[in-house]
Amino acid sequence: MVNRLVVVESPAKAKTIKKYLGKGYQVLASYGHVRDLLPKEGAVDPASDFAMKYVVIEKNANQVKTIAESLKKVDELLLATDPDREGEAIAYHLCELMREKGLLKEKPVHRVVFHEITKTAILEAINHARDLSMDLVNAQQARRALDYLVGFNLSPLLWRKVRPGLSAGRVQSPALRMIVERELEIEKFQAREYWTIEADVTKDEQPFTAKLVEFSEEKLKQFSVTDGDMANQIIADLKKAGKGKLIVKNIEKKKRKRNPSAPFTTSTLQQEASRKLGFGAARTMRIAQQLYEGIDIGEGAQGLITYMRTDSVNLASVAVEEIREVIAARYGKDTLPSEAHVYKTKAKNAQEAHEAIRPTSAALHPDDIKHALSPDQYKLYNLVWKRTIACQMIPATIDTVAVDFTCGEHHIFRANGSIIAIPGFLQVYEEGIDDAKKEDGKMLPLLKEGDILPILNIRGEQHFTEPPPRYSEATLVKTMEEYGIGRPSTYATIISTLQQREYAVLENKRFHPTDVGRVVNRFLTTYFQQYVDYGFTAQLENELDEISLGEKEWRPVLREFWQPFIDLVKETQENVQRKDVTQEPIDEKCPQCGSALSIRLGRRGRFIGCTSYPECDYTRSLEDGTSQDAKPEIVEGRLCPTCESPLQIKKGKYGKFIGCSSYPDCKFIEPLEKPEDTGVECPSCKEGNILKRKSRQGKIFYSCARYPDCKYALWYQPLNEPCPLCEWPITAVKITKKNGTERVCPQQSCKFSEPYDETPPT
Repeated sequence: MVNRLVVVESPAKAKTIKKYLGKGYQVLASYGHVRDLLPKEGAVDPASDFAMKYVVIEKNANQVKTIAESLKKVDELLLATDPDREGEAIAYHLCELMREKGLLKEKPVHRVVFHEITKTAILEAINHARDLSMDLVNAQQARRALDYLVGFNLSPLLWRKVRPGLSAGRVQSPALRMIVERELEIEKFQAREYWTIEADVTKDEQPFTAKLVEFSEEKLKQFSVTDGDMANQIIADLKKAGKGKLIVKNIEKKKRKRNPSAPFTTSTLQQEASRKLGFGAARTMRIAQQLYEGIDIGEGAQGLITYMRTDSVNLASVAVEEIREVIAARYGKDTLPSEAHVYKTKAKNAQEAHEAIRPTSAALHPDDIKHALSPDQYKLYNLVWKRTIACQMIPATIDTVAVDFTCGEHHIFRANGSIIAIPGFLQVYEEGIDDAKKEDGKMLPLLKEGDILPILNIRGEQHFTEPPPRYSEATLVKTMEEYGIGRPSTYATIISTLQQREYAVLENKRFHPTDVGRVVNRFLTTYFQQYVDYGFTAQLENELDEISLGEKEWRPVLREFWQPFIDLVKETQENVQRKDVTQEPIDEKCPQCGSALSIRLGRRGRFIGCTSYPECDYTRSLEDGTSQDAKPEIVEGRLCPTCESPLQIKKGKYGKFIGCSSYPDCKFIEPLEKPEDTGVECPSCKEGNILKRKSRQGKIFYSCARYPDCKYALWYQPLNEPCPLCEWPITAVKITKKNGTERVCPQQSCKFSEPYDETPPT
């Protein structure tokens, strides 16, 4: 009997696969990447045609040794790492390490690729093993080299020109630019006032509202009525003309179809989990990884969803058949279209061999396995299951009606209504919407032409135009995907990196650039504009895709990038002074000496200071600048719980907070950003959950919700996963510059740590 060694990334995945393979197979985990670039200058050498110097990752040295010892005792090596560039690279580097040890001279090596962890998929993949794809490996090496070259040359420049300790990334920098540019749009935005005129009407004791659309036979536009006086004059004219009634002039009825959304890709899963579940991108991917690798639902561990890093909306024909069977059984044959829906992948260079994210078995209803899942796992699996089932159901049929009413001879009101005639896929799933109001689904009473309806009231509604909304995690991922920035495996890492570097913070689930983030972005967009350009970044991603498809060689791509980039780095180093970067001129003179003032970056953020410093020491806070007369922002819909005065958003020594407008008579305050529940039970008291909090200095930490009764706290994001060494109930995600993302034990007495994210840190 042939003895085979199978290597995957994670121990959870290894445990699940071992159950399917049985005797003759040994399954080990690599714990992610086994080799990475030497974390020093010179690891990528452009002078030697971009020779790359790799070293074994220290944390994984023992695991590499274990794999080597096991390899001596088997006849064949099967590399079953993830089915993407990172997985191919892990397989390649492991193979190279084993070859250097002389262990592969007479042993065949095969690459095993599967997109779901089920017995059928695993055995099918082993029976159709292939050779390593050097095109995929080279695409990953090119990406790693580019990220290294940018990081090791741009970051030291930021240290010298802005502030020590800063760093820049090839893909994170354009994402930061998006956040900062949106903030600048908001700051420059000037609200415009406009009014709408509405009539409250009733028929058969069913009230509804109609909106004025024509006045004196002239169609109204958004800014036709711009102030209260004009609105009141129009209302008076309408009351006089209508004499207390509206007459039905015209009724227009239509039927329209609404099609279901395509099954999930990485991007759309992250967006919907953010909208519907409030999950961040990293949290979504962590839970999806657990569902993919396998969970014991009573019959041993098994994978519940397909591979979660994909930009394809394809579904396997076998999966579609099972989905249609489930739909017919659960929702009736009349909810099935005559032919299965086929979705076309929009992403350029998408890997069509991959599938969309779907349940490995559509017959496995979320409620049937709820007992075996954590709350987060259930929520995400339920989302995937419903989206997948809905995508193969009939469209929803919606009846819409638009009714025009005359008010006198020259004025027209309109009322719109809709009703879902045939729910179709909507009885299972409806996609969320970003920053937009849902369609008006109100119902209207039965009306016919000539009906005379009494007017209850005619009123004016004041409105103001609103600035564009700040990015949420969902809209940031969506925009990055639209611009072609990043790929499915990198979205969560990009967002986490921006927050870890403290270039942007999430407040009320919206990204706000920090003062440091603004200055870094200003430096990059001023002196390295091409490299934070969305089109340039997307084109580079396309070239990496072309390398993975074998359409381009990787070294010429690096050569084309490198020389102009390093020339610009040297030019900026020589010709740009620190004050050019950290000082932003404003059109105002210093009240002490008459010199120009500028916005500057200090230890506690940006402030206004004199350009003649140190001769002149004049400074003031940014809030006290040109907007001295601006009123503090009021917290809408809330009053102080102590004295019932309005609450305001204020800024103090440690950042923004909510405070009472009656200060100093009332000293009520509370944090602007409420603690976020991580869903992880406190391992110390086992009574409360761990909350994500922010210290007075702005640092993120995690502590028990029962504080001060329970004082358990940690600095890193907790995971609902026990430590494999000391069995402490939770572990945590730790990000360091040296080792990247790790899973660690919070217990100081325990030294457990392992690589956590397959994406190498940049």
